[in-house]
Amino acid sequence: VQLQASGGGLVQAGGSLRLSCAASGRTFANYAMGWFRQAPGKEREFVAAIRWSTNTTYYRDSAKGRFTISRDNAKKTVYLQMNDLKPEDTAVYYCAAGAVHSATMKVRNAYDYWAQGTQVTVSS
Repeated sequence: VQLQASGGGLVQAGGSLRLSCAASGRTFANYAMGWFRQAPGKEREFVAAIRWSTNTTYYRDSAKGRFTISRDNAKKTVYLQMNDLKPEDTAVYYCAAGAVHSATMKVRNAYDYWAQGTQVTVSS
């Protein structure tokens, strides 16, 4: 499985960005795809995830109500729509995929495949 992430950029606080993650190669219906982020000097943390087969979504608390994860089956692409961005959302965002159990959807090490990161910078 190969993943290609895109869509990062610089935005003012309160603005929006949409990240995309395109998957290629062999994928499975029971896969989950997730977004993580890593700010300078901090651990990589879970942001959101979606189970491909059921469309079930998962979010970190600070993303609920502001971020939306969705998928396009035909394009094998997952999106992360981020609204009302805050300076604390500034980080490198990573897309990931794998046969992830629901109980470990928010665990970084549960994912097998990773895309390169895309930088999101929110200015105050």
